[in-house]
Amino acid sequence: MSTLDLKKIHENSDGTITGLTESAFKEVVLNNPYFAAGGGLMVLGAGLAMARSGITRGSGFLYRQLLVDLEIPSKDKSYLWFLEWMSQYKHRSSRHLSVETNFVQHDNGAVTTKFSLVPGPGKHLIRYQGAFMLVNRERSGRLLDMTSGTPFETVTLTTLYRDRALFGNLLAEAKSMALKAREGKTVLFTSWGPDWRPFGQPRKKRMLGSVILDKGVAEHIVSDVRDFLSSGDWYHQRGIPYRRGYLLYGPPGSGKTSFIQALAGELDYNICILNLSENNLTDDRLNHLMNHIPERSVLLLEDIDAAFNKREQSDESGFTSGVTFSGLLNALDGVASAEECITFMTTNHPEKLDPALLRPGRVDYKVLIGNASEHQVREMFLRFYEGEDQLCDEFMEKYNELALENVSTAQLQGLFVYNKRDPHNAISMIDTLKNPNTVF
Repeated sequence: MSTLDLKKIHENSDGTITGLTESAFKEVVLNNPYFAAGGGLMVLGAGLAMARSGITRGSGFLYRQLLVDLEIPSKDKSYLWFLEWMSQYKHRSSRHLSVETNFVQHDNGAVTTKFSLVPGPGKHLIRYQGAFMLVNRERSGRLLDMTSGTPFETVTLTTLYRDRALFGNLLAEAKSMALKAREGKTVLFTSWGPDWRPFGQPRKKRMLGSVILDKGVAEHIVSDVRDFLSSGDWYHQRGIPYRRGYLLYGPPGSGKTSFIQALAGELDYNICILNLSENNLTDDRLNHLMNHIPERSVLLLEDIDAAFNKREQSDESGFTSGVTFSGLLNALDGVASAEECITFMTTNHPEKLDPALLRPGRVDYKVLIGNASEHQVREMFLRFYEGEDQLCDEFMEKYNELALENVSTAQLQGLFVYNKRDPHNAISMIDTLKNPNTVF
């Protein structure tokens, strides 16, 4: 430091300090090439970092103020509705599609294949009611549904905040489209992990008159179900669990399952089919499924004797279910059992069922659906060949002459379908009913 600088310090302390600071800064920073270069980079880096942080925060603020997201997880009911809506949306601009193939088998045995194109994973831009929406379908690479093994998916819709009301319109339109596709049809649900999912395409409702049971049987069941559905307040006022169980028993081919399908169509209900022999079914999952049955649905437990034989798990066909007999009883009539539930069980061997399963509260209505009676034979003939009363008498005369017994309605239907336009030939082939294994 020079003598002049020392004098300045002595003369004026405030001025000297200022002068010393400025002089030191110039000496160390400005006149030092190494420090000047490093300091410049540091200042530049700090400035860029602050600018980047500001841009990020600013863009996030603008995003929150201007845009809104709607996330639809694959576990939600509206997820399938939205994908179906997207597959039908005529003005979509998606360039990445996924195919869903459905097989429909008709009554005559023909099979129709239907391909549905839905948006695949990725981003899709659509315009709905004048507003642009970004649709992002994401498939998780890590999160899996442990019961089904399929990855979880989400669909996220993004649009301007001012257009957020369109989300409700879109979902309502998707729901309306899905329900319209099922109008006049019966939807079959099967268990998929902890949820119920539609199985195949909705079936055309089966007319109740198409299933001919013995005289008065169908009418009594329908009357009992309707009475139950209209008695909710009566059950609640008396503290009785609002549920009812039905057991249809009888030989194979007598029309038990067909009648349940026709009854569901008559009531405008759907059917939830639960296979107790499913490999990964447990007591907890059974209880969860029975407590989350879709609205306006009946629960169908087919061939219940195949799962349990006198409290013991049946090992026929390699049965490996984790459901216990006590777990089934608790699900049907326990503390955590479902309310407002209609359960139908079918069996070919009622003698194999434990009395605990058949007690009231679990099974409230038992009815035999047996082999074809004379009333059923006559009614089925006239249903297939309307107005042919004289031929019907001839058919019944031969039927009685042959003293046919233990003929199932499935056998009769097979004979009539084979001769659907020729009642005379049906009469000539009546002796084939002697062999229950006849294949037409």
